[in-house]
Amino acid sequence: MASSNSQQDRDYPGLKASIDEALDEYFASLEGERPCGRLYYVVQAEVEQALLERILTETGGNQRRAAELLGLNRNTLRKKLEEHRIRTRG
Repeated sequence: MASSNSQQDRDYPGLKASIDEALDEYFASLEGERPCGRLYYVVQAEVEQALLERILTETGGNQRRAAELLGLNRNTLRKKLEEHRIRTRG
């Protein structure tokens, strides 16, 4: 059984660090202006879209495998792909 504390796991800073960096860049780009009043939903949608696109790439477009990796029902995945206007092959 592989250890969850591998060197690679210890070296990986986690998604939070990447998200913090992206948010720093976003707020800096506002140059003192207030962010939109729906920031939570904007960030959630952008992260979800990026995740869906990446998982589909990793699974070669296989929706069944993508749904399994994401822990989603395949119909839920299809609904989210439609919401984000993400096209898949086939």
